Amino acid sequence: MTVVVPADFNQTKQATKAVAQHEGPVYLRFGRPKVPIFTPENASFEIGKAQTIFEGQDVSIIACGHLVWEAVEAAQQLAEKGIDAEVINMHTIKPLDEAAIIASVKKTGCVVTAEEHMLNGGLGDAVAQVLARQLPKPQEYVGVHDTFGESGKPQELMKKYGISSAAIYSAVERVIQRK
Repeated sequence: MTVVVPADFNQTKQATKAVAQHEGPVYLRFGRPKVPIFTPENASFEIGKAQTIFEGQDVSIIACGHLVWEAVEAAQQLAEKGIDAEVINMHTIKPLDEAAIIASVKKTGCVVTAEEHMLNGGLGDAVAQVLARQLPKPQEYVGVHDTFGESGKPQELMKKYGISSAAIYSAVERVIQRK
């Protein structure tokens, strides 16, 4: 099953068109939080091909869904502290763009994954498997810990479950210490 998690309104439109042309089953997952539209309206969308939002040298932040915007915000805050973060929009969880992961982490030496999903079996686990086999490097995770989900307003739930730009920022500080 192909798994696609677009980052904003424009990318959701692009992903929907790509999914309509795709052979086989696809799970197209979107979050409820409202995020700014930051991907270009006419950008190409290729299933299985990650998009680099920012180039960086100190840490790779690989995110999906609305956590891509949180990663962008964290990267901007990190830049103020002199930390040069590379932000990768991993809009396709399966098939995973392993080449993008390896290229980015080879350059930066460490990675933080960020997702609005359970940590078990999500983007972070998929990235960890790639790195364990090909390029073992320090990794930190931002995602939902093993707990029951609750209902509520998206921003309240993001705060409750620790999936925010502040959590990404903290994870970057931890992972850089382990380089």
